[in-house]
Amino acid sequence: MTSSKSMVSMTNSSDTRDDSSLIGASSNSSRSPEVVLSVNHVGKYFQLPTEQASGLKQAFINWTKGIKGYKKQQVLNDITFDVHRGDFFGIVGRNGSGKSTLLKIISGIYVPDAGTVNVKGKLVPFIELGVGFNPELTGRENVFLNGALLGFTREEIEDMYDDIVDFAELDDFMDQKLKNYSSGMQVRLAFSVAIKAQGDVLVLDEVLAVGDEAFQQKCDDYFAEVKKDPNKTVILVTHSMDSVKKYCNRAILIKNGDVIVNGNTEEAANQYTLENLQVEKKETQLRKGEYADGLNSRCPLLKVKPLSSQICKSSDTFRFEVEYEFNEAEDFYLAIALHDLRRGGVAFDTGEKRLKYTEHGHRTVEFELPLNLFNNGDFRLVASLRTLSKKNTEITDMVAFTNDANSCAFAIRDSRNKDYALINDRVMQISQVGSPR
Repeated sequence: MTSSKSMVSMTNSSDTRDDSSLIGASSNSSRSPEVVLSVNHVGKYFQLPTEQASGLKQAFINWTKGIKGYKKQQVLNDITFDVHRGDFFGIVGRNGSGKSTLLKIISGIYVPDAGTVNVKGKLVPFIELGVGFNPELTGRENVFLNGALLGFTREEIEDMYDDIVDFAELDDFMDQKLKNYSSGMQVRLAFSVAIKAQGDVLVLDEVLAVGDEAFQQKCDDYFAEVKKDPNKTVILVTHSMDSVKKYCNRAILIKNGDVIVNGNTEEAANQYTLENLQVEKKETQLRKGEYADGLNSRCPLLKVKPLSSQICKSSDTFRFEVEYEFNEAEDFYLAIALHDLRRGGVAFDTGEKRLKYTEHGHRTVEFELPLNLFNNGDFRLVASLRTLSKKNTEITDMVAFTNDANSCAFAIRDSRNKDYALINDRVMQISQVGSPR
């Protein structure tokens, strides 16, 4: 365990403010908004048990042998960032990156093993839907219970109560027991308590897609208003890059317990997309005579590699190369297909016999793919090496193909594009001919 001191401190802004802070306020209006959350060099690890001592004797034996009985799993390494008043701040990262652990440290649920977290004002965490709700109590009683767990006094909850109930649209049900609510009603009540609580910093963990379509639209309108309020601060953890780009003015991307993008929303969202597209390649030791999936002794190497950035706009031309090794004397073909990962299916295929080659050995061929035809999406280029069929020279037989690990993925992200259809309507349109008959 590190010897450096760690702490989470929270101060209420109403307790620390004095009259002097109001003097000359207008002269400070040009300054950056104050920092309401400061995370400084935060680290966190967990101890995972590896040996179980069934009694004192076994525990003593393990101790004499130097067996600790656990291994250390470092979850967060050295996390540092600031959130200013009025920020809609996004925290993104793949599953297992450390987002939830960081959020629980910010919320005071976990204590960091290194570093400090300072919160100015009242922080309202909303990490899991319905945590702290009791099904045997009424909706009204649960509002007061949940508010108390969030640190509000009864008087404060009474002041917020009408707003909470109005937003949840459950006025006729507040005196019924929570166990009689539908799951959608419970979600609406829990979410309303969180976002309508009069806190200074609201922390939301993957909770934007709650309730039915009408309630989601209501939440969307609420967050659009929050985004405009310079005194409202929201920290959002989500896997939805559309939400990050729509709401957040700043964001960080966490990978393996480290911040790899800090501040730029567009960069964080695009890098997250790239992390998801890239296949995790496990280092496997192949024995002599063994080949990766899709390869063999005839073609021991076939790989598609990007030459351009893997986050593109429709106006870009995506450049890539195919590396192969084929030593047989006969002519051969490379077939390249573009798979649509978001919508499914093959968006484009070169055909089996179009790209014919006579250069044998270990070679590399470069290609270009114009992207102006496509809307936003996630794509993968796969290749196969083929030779003419001995039985029918009109067709080809596949010798080798690229698997997910040695294919090439890329994404199109262009604000001018739509996300639904594959084909860009700036390139192809359906035109009316004549008048209705």
